[in-house]
Amino acid sequence: MPHEDLPQEPHPKGPAGHPGHRLPHDGPAAASPAQPQTAAPASGQAQTAGLASGRPRIMALDVLRGFTLCEILLANIQLIANDGTAVATQPMGDWDPWLGLPIFSLLFGVGFSLLLDSAANRVPRPRLALLRRLLALLAIGLVHVLLWPGEILTKYAIIGMLVLLPSTWLPRWAVAGLAAALVPAALIGGGGGPLLIAGLFLLGSALVRYGVIEQIDRSTRGPLLLGLVFAAAAASALWVQAGLQTGAGTPQPSFTSALADLLLAGVYVCALLVLLRTPLRPALQAVFAPLGRMALTGYLTATLLVLAASHILGLPIGQSLTAAYLTAGAILAAQWLLSALWLRRYRQGPIEWLWRWATWARRPPLSQGRT
Repeated sequence: MPHEDLPQEPHPKGPAGHPGHRLPHDGPAAASPAQPQTAAPASGQAQTAGLASGRPRIMALDVLRGFTLCEILLANIQLIANDGTAVATQPMGDWDPWLGLPIFSLLFGVGFSLLLDSAANRVPRPRLALLRRLLALLAIGLVHVLLWPGEILTKYAIIGMLVLLPSTWLPRWAVAGLAAALVPAALIGGGGGPLLIAGLFLLGSALVRYGVIEQIDRSTRGPLLLGLVFAAAAASALWVQAGLQTGAGTPQPSFTSALADLLLAGVYVCALLVLLRTPLRPALQAVFAPLGRMALTGYLTATLLVLAASHILGLPIGQSLTAAYLTAGAILAAQWLLSALWLRRYRQGPIEWLWRWATWARRPPLSQGRT
């Protein structure tokens, strides 16, 4: 099952626009960092990539999106080739394809609140802009579902309208409380589905409204300690799950296995954030950020390429893991090259540009040189 948070859109400045802006119900903002958002880290690499207009992109989010987009294609390529709608068995063997759901759902909630923060400084009715954005996403998903019944964009759009948009009228403590209630309830109920997506959407929104995302690209100790906690908790959950399966037949989904998957997703995220604070940052940024900035375009074109490779070229993707891996690798390599070349000239991917047009109800600039 693919999960698309979609790329972070440029956030235009308004009369009162600044990174610490809070929604009306959020109360006092967290203390602003001592250094401005565009300050360079000790390694000399820029913390964020500036845009021609608006506040800088948070590069760590682009890297996370790009990394997860790769995992999503690997997890779903055989399902797409076979016109599958759900993961009945793990298509890539023992490797768990479920990790993309929590990461992309969390990032979708993050991106939604970042954009609402920007819209509040740009237009008189910011929630209307976000409603148009979700309706446009729904339209894209309804077209995409004709190609692959297992696509996730329609669910994201509907849950966004039913949960994320109404949550903008709530104080941030209420949003965080709802997330803390929905995620465990979803795990107890089977480990996935709309309830978990809704909970992770709200969690991502709460992280923005409490100022956590503003610090995501500046901290090493926080992600490291949190990742170690997640790893220890995941190991404990897996140990409990192994004990429950002793003497049983076919393993069945359970609260502990779903919890372990969610915690492993947290480990992946924290590990990437820590690595981005090391000399590996330029390499990770070069590999994953172009894919992350064009995640919606990449997600949709991957479906077309997999179907073409399977049904037109006749590659045995649905029957052979080797063919699936090689095809996924070729698709990701082609998408990375095209994304890197495209972004040298244009501000965002073609589908992202159309999506932004629908959001603001006017044609935005596409070329890098235009304002």
